[in-house]
Amino acid sequence: MAAPLRIQSDWAQALRKDEGEAWLSCHPPGKPTLYGSLTCQGIGLDGIPEVIASEGFIVNEINKKSIHISCPKENASSQFLAPYTTFSRIHAKSITCLDISSGGGLGVSSSIDGSMKIWQASNGELRRVLEGHVFDVNCCRFFPSGLVVLSGGMDAQLKIWSAEDASCVVTFKGHKGGEREVGTESKMLLLAREDKKLQCMGLQSRQPVFLFIGSDAFNCCTFLSGFLLLAGTQDGNIYQLDVRSPRAPVQVIHRSGAPVLSLLSFRDGFIASQGDGSCFIVQQDLDYVIELTGADCDPVYKVATWEKQIYTCCRDGLVRRYQLSDL
Repeated sequence: MAAPLRIQSDWAQALRKDEGEAWLSCHPPGKPTLYGSLTCQGIGLDGIPEVIASEGFIVNEINKKSIHISCPKENASSQFLAPYTTFSRIHAKSITCLDISSGGGLGVSSSIDGSMKIWQASNGELRRVLEGHVFDVNCCRFFPSGLVVLSGGMDAQLKIWSAEDASCVVTFKGHKGGEREVGTESKMLLLAREDKKLQCMGLQSRQPVFLFIGSDAFNCCTFLSGFLLLAGTQDGNIYQLDVRSPRAPVQVIHRSGAPVLSLLSFRDGFIASQGDGSCFIVQQDLDYVIELTGADCDPVYKVATWEKQIYTCCRDGLVRRYQLSDL
C-alpha cells in the first residue's frame, strides 16, 4: 500500500473561507514525513472552495464534503471525506461500539459510562435506553431482524434485548472473556484473541481449522469472502489470510503503529479504523484510499454501514455519519 496521507481533521470547515488554511502530510515508510498546506483562494458560485496545495502536493478534485489529493513524489493519493452530519447528544462520554439495524432506521451504541442506547439513524434522536449492565458495555449488535439487540459488558454478562420496548429478554452470566471479537462465515467461527492468536473453528465440528500467531494481540477480525479474512492487531498490522493456506499471510498492511480497532467488509474491499483517529476504505477498483475525516487523533472504535452511509463512533463521544454520495 502506498504511503498514507493525512489532513487536518476539520479541513472542510477551515477551507470554507477566503485564505483559510489546513495542513496535510505524507508518511512514506522509512523516510522523513512530507508536510504541506492547503489554502482557499475563494469560494465559487456553487459554494465549492478553490484550493491550492503547497510543497508538491496536488489537489485533483474538490467538492463541499470531499477532496482528492496526491503526492507525486511518493506516488501516493487519497480522497478525504468529511462527515455529512455529527450526532453529539447520544452519549456524554466515549462511545465504544455501535451498529445499524438491517433496515437502516435504527442505531445502537454503548459508552464507557455503562449506558447503551437505541437512536434514530437519520438524526440521532433517542428512542430507547437499555439498562442492566454494570460497568462498561464493550459491544452491542442488532440481530438481522433489527428488533433484537445483543450486548456484552465488563460485568461478564451477555444480554439479549427487545429494541421495541427496551426489555432484557435473556442474560448469560459468567463469560470469562479472552476473545476481543468474533466473526462467522458459512460454517466457520473466527476468534480474535488477546494472546496474539487468531483461531478459526468449525461451527458444526467444533474442531480447529487453523491457528495463526500474529505480532501482537488481535483486536478485530472479519471475513471478506468464504475463504479470505482480515484480522487487526494492537501494533497496527492488518493481516489478510486465506483459510485454505493460512500459514503465511496473503498480505500485511501497516499504515501506522496505532492499534487496529475495527475491520468491516465493504463492497469489494474493507473499512478499517485505528487508535490514532484514522478511518479508511480500501477497494479493489480504486488506486487510492478513501479517508473518513473528523476525528482529531481520537481512537475510532467501531464502524457500521447501511447502503451508502457509514457510521463511526469515537473516544470524543461523537457518532459521525458519512455519505458516499458526497464523493
